Amino acid sequence: MPFLHRDLAKDVFMEQPLGFIGPLYPTHVYKLDKSLYSLKQSPRAWYTKLSNSLLYLGFVTSKNDSFLFIYHSSYGLLLVLVYVDDIIVIGSHSTQVIRDDNTVNEDSSAGHPNIPLLVYVSREKRPSHPHHFKAGALNTLLRVSGIISNAPHVLVLDCDFFCNDPSSARQAMCFHLDSKISCSLAFVQFPQKFHNFSMNDIYDGRLRSVFEMKCPGMDGHQGPMLSGTCFYIKRAALYGNVGEVKDPLQLKQYFGPSNGLIKSLGQSYPCKVIEDGSFSTRLQQETQFLASCSYEEHTKWGEEIGFLYNSVLEDYFTGFILHCKGWNSIYYSPPRPAFLGTATSNLNDTLVQGRRWYCGLLQVTFSRFCPPIYGLLRMSFLESMCYAHLALNPFSSFCLWCLATIPQLCLLNGIPIYPKASDSWFVIFSFVFFSSLLKHLKDVHSTGGSVQTWWNEERIWMMKSITSHFYGSLDGILKSVGMGEASFTPTNKAIQDDQVKLYQMGIFDFRTSTVLLAPLVTLVIFNMISLVGGVGRVMVAGCCDKLLGQIFLSFFIVAVNYPVIEGMILRRDKGRIPPSVALLSLALSMLFLISGSMVLMS
Repeated sequence: MPFLHRDLAKDVFMEQPLGFIGPLYPTHVYKLDKSLYSLKQSPRAWYTKLSNSLLYLGFVTSKNDSFLFIYHSSYGLLLVLVYVDDIIVIGSHSTQVIRDDNTVNEDSSAGHPNIPLLVYVSREKRPSHPHHFKAGALNTLLRVSGIISNAPHVLVLDCDFFCNDPSSARQAMCFHLDSKISCSLAFVQFPQKFHNFSMNDIYDGRLRSVFEMKCPGMDGHQGPMLSGTCFYIKRAALYGNVGEVKDPLQLKQYFGPSNGLIKSLGQSYPCKVIEDGSFSTRLQQETQFLASCSYEEHTKWGEEIGFLYNSVLEDYFTGFILHCKGWNSIYYSPPRPAFLGTATSNLNDTLVQGRRWYCGLLQVTFSRFCPPIYGLLRMSFLESMCYAHLALNPFSSFCLWCLATIPQLCLLNGIPIYPKASDSWFVIFSFVFFSSLLKHLKDVHSTGGSVQTWWNEERIWMMKSITSHFYGSLDGILKSVGMGEASFTPTNKAIQDDQVKLYQMGIFDFRTSTVLLAPLVTLVIFNMISLVGGVGRVMVAGCCDKLLGQIFLSFFIVAVNYPVIEGMILRRDKGRIPPSVALLSLALSMLFLISGSMVLMS
């Protein structure tokens, strides 16, 4: 909280960070316009504003501790202890905090913002009960908020995002309250923007192709997919066709046995949260019941109600089903980013994230909700093709594995698989290859990117395809046939200074697991061997016309993945490729070369 405070009492200047040093003015400094993180002036300004607000609302400062604020009311005593970015609130009764928060809201005079009712929910988890990862947590919040505020619209925001523009709610409501589209509008999706990405974004942390190409394109049909964060969604869309069900017993079969939640279904915002002390006690007991691990048993939560559980990629699956039910969505990208988050700034987080996404996509593909089949009958053709493209994209990793191994293996054994360079068919093969690269370059340029951005995206796409996407696809296939269990590995939210420094300098940090790193290094080494062997064969045998296509393909893969070669041979920092991984990959390359050659020669 304090580190996001924007009002600073004094001017703050900072040196130019690595990767952002202006070539014409290398000695200049930046004047801070808005504080984000780790600035001494920001907590001071935030504390001053907070303390003034507490004193205005009737709190008094303790004589023994200037950071302790005391509030006396008819209900008892309320203590607020503030230390840097930590706030401890203590009441004389278990419901004191809720009571006094409500009292302060009602007593606040016009012109001063009310203190919002903040409820922290920690749901119950037990090994014997599936908790369904993020989707289960969202459904718990949906139930608890239903008996507290019952707001008709819900903002979903990941823990590594913050609100950059408070007017985002009003912007979203311009769509949700529009009488022409409101009845069919499920959610308003804002793009994911990041405050920490480098201009030399080597990991494609911006997800440019998704939020600057795919989402605007889908917005021309039924709307964009759900992206997991930065969206305002209508509660009624997640509740399904509740208005058609009148029988309370049937409602309990869908929503569970909570009378408070069933009652909230027919209420309009706002609910009366606090009437007297006994109601607050019942409220606390009811919320604990709704957050219990066994509440969803024998209900439709995760199947027809709330965020759906069929995939670890709950956002994609839930958005897909909403569109199949006839709901629409809106993609809105304002000039000022509504939300800012933290982009992945190291290779490990990038690969872990990609593995989970591709596993989730294949879980949907191999279910009865397969987008090319299920979606084609329930939504527009073009919208279903957009979902089908995403759902089937994991299979491209297997194609890339073939492209990075089979031509190279044949090259080492002198077997041409492409037309001769003098053959007219060679022009067609070359056209297909280069047109795909030029199409990608055009897309990057149309969204304000550079040639360097295009090259970085080509590299990280190749890296992710043969590592995390390949493993994610295998996970999805194994889980679909019952040979694996669903897993949800979140990305690391902690930021390490040395990793950030490498990222800002455009240098890869290869500190990740051997399982993820070894396939990448193995293929790069194998293509290096293929390139050297192919060039040597051409120089000796003079068969350049037959093997030119395969030699160029090996050269292209080696050139794109030059940072891997640099990490193996030239670097000595902590982010280099460990020698043990390089040796293991070399052994795997030789094993594949020998076994593959034996198969080709047999």
